Amino acid sequence: MRTDDFIQSIKAALTGTVISVVFALLLALIAHFSPIGETALMITAQSLKAVSLLLGCFLCFFGEGGWKKGLLAGALFAMLTYLSFSAIAGNFGWSWKWIIDLALGLGVGFLSGIAAANLKKV
Repeated sequence: MRTDDFIQSIKAALTGTVISVVFALLLALIAHFSPIGETALMITAQSLKAVSLLLGCFLCFFGEGGWKKGLLAGALFAMLTYLSFSAIAGNFGWSWKWIIDLALGLGVGFLSGIAAANLKKV
């Protein structure tokens, strides 16, 4: 992996994390004013995290090797969002949620990287 690819992956992960935090704040605001069930809230939060990573990849990726950059961005995104949301919640303990976040980050990053690399060619 080239240095440029690594930098693109870091930028995509950071961009996705910022977008994810903004989405989380908006979701918290909406949940405060309307009755949303806990299950629906969790599903919506995970969906918004996936959209955040997709946007990060689309905004920061260019060139070939989208799947490699996407996997790295997904892993970094999972770490950054887990740390960010743990800091917001005030609990930094080990949880199985970390494994779920990592799997989601790797899967979405892989697919987003492929989509970003191939759709920008069109």
